[in-house]
Amino acid sequence: MSAVLAPTVRIQRQDFDVAAEIAGLTQGRADIGAVVTFSGLCRDEQGALAALELEHYPGMAEAEIGRIATEAVQRWPLQGLTVIHRHGKIAPGENIVLVVAASAHRQAAFEAANFLMDYLKSRAPFWKKERRVDGSEGGWVEAKETDVKAAQRWKSPE
Repeated sequence: MSAVLAPTVRIQRQDFDVAAEIAGLTQGRADIGAVVTFSGLCRDEQGALAALELEHYPGMAEAEIGRIATEAVQRWPLQGLTVIHRHGKIAPGENIVLVVAASAHRQAAFEAANFLMDYLKSRAPFWKKERRVDGSEGGWVEAKETDVKAAQRWKSPE
């Protein structure tokens, strides 16, 4: 069995290339049998949203997402894991987040990707503000109750 790679976590303003990230994780790796990706895009909210502005505390967001990514590689037999989350002003249709989970078998990759996205949607340390097409400022976006409930399924029994 090969050693598990340390997860890659990046918080960045610039866009990312999904195919390049997958290739970077899998190139030359014959031990990977499954790659599960999730890429989240900014929605236009029925034409009302001009942009979503994401803020974070540099260092804190990377550390917290890194902690969850490390938990994922401890919980599932992964051969690689990449998590990228953008910050700044993001227009509808642009990438916000990417999770790439690689494993010998699909179930571990699916579960790890789900685990990470449930965390990112409900508890990641980002603040999101809507910028409206009409020029008005939308409110701060809170985690949806359904996202919070989805994340609860991953809690370890005490």
